[in-house]
Amino acid sequence: MKTEWKIFLTVATFLFGVGILYAAWTYGEGGRVEWVGTVALVLSFLLCSMCGGFFWFVSRRIDLRPEDRPDAEVADGAGEVGFFSPGSYWPFGLALAASIAGLGLVYWQMWLLGVGLVAVIFAACGLLFEYYSGTRRTAEH
Repeated sequence: MKTEWKIFLTVATFLFGVGILYAAWTYGEGGRVEWVGTVALVLSFLLCSMCGGFFWFVSRRIDLRPEDRPDAEVADGAGEVGFFSPGSYWPFGLALAASIAGLGLVYWQMWLLGVGLVAVIFAACGLLFEYYSGTRRTAEH
């Protein structure tokens, strides 16, 4: 996590500097600040700062990972990383539902937006609980 927080806070510092430069430049060119770009840069700075702050906070509470140690070997990172689904149709359903909700928002059709949001919730629940459904097996069987 040490590497991640340094990257995010470096990018945040860059965005903060560019935001100030952008605001000053647009003020110098047109006599007023161009707020859309300035606000976008400030919000990007805040988002990167939030992510960097989170990684910094977590990195203080966990041991150094092999990625953070300069003396680490490749074998130090070996082992189980996690479980990844070999194949699932739920991401397609989630994308379709989000597209329907997006079309409802674009054309300002509240019924279509409502149907899309309900479908998004259903598809997200299906994706989340995909491996928790079915019969429960116990040690007695």
